[in-house]
Amino acid sequence: MMKRKFARYSFVMLSILLLAIAAVGCGSKSKNESALQQTATASGATAKQWSEMPEMSIDPKKSYTATFHTSKGDFKVELFADEAPTTVNNFVFLAKQKFYEGITFHRIIETFMIQTGDPNGDGSGGPGYHIPDELGSDLKYEVGTVAMARTRAPDSGGSQFFICTGDDAANLNQTPDYAIFGKVIEGMDTVMAIAKSPVEMSASGEISKPVDKITINSIDIEEK
Repeated sequence: MMKRKFARYSFVMLSILLLAIAAVGCGSKSKNESALQQTATASGATAKQWSEMPEMSIDPKKSYTATFHTSKGDFKVELFADEAPTTVNNFVFLAKQKFYEGITFHRIIETFMIQTGDPNGDGSGGPGYHIPDELGSDLKYEVGTVAMARTRAPDSGGSQFFICTGDDAANLNQTPDYAIFGKVIEGMDTVMAIAKSPVEMSASGEISKPVDKITINSIDIEEK
């Protein structure tokens, strides 16, 4: 009788222990990992999506750069972690998750900007969540400025961003509604080569849809 009771007791304790280990294992997942999903894009490819914005993982006191490797060449961006920590954190997170790999520059207006960051490739997509706008800084929209794209609604940015390439970008300084989070510091010739790509009419009627497919191959993030 004692042996049977001990056996039952041992079995119960082992079950409890295994459940505890499983619980610890589940709890070890980060918030970002738990929120990760996979979804099909408009082109039929699979893109990563999250149900909420990433947790803060950068140090705003440190400096960050992003080196873009594109089908037109390379360029390097200084990221303004001190001015726009949430926006930079979001961009760094997505870059490290390889979210931008294979994404196209879907909107090009040479005298204004080049836009990218949409997994759908038509301006309609994002990472599955939105981030708050970080506005009010003294930063200006000028050639080389990197800023978040969004709809007319506040706090609607996600993964799409644009790089200013012409004088028309200065008009945004009158209504600075797009969070500036970086500036091109190397390879502006590559950015301008993208901006000079031939375009045709988009579905919205704007002459901004690239004739050729121009992609981001990868992004390297450096922290100092």
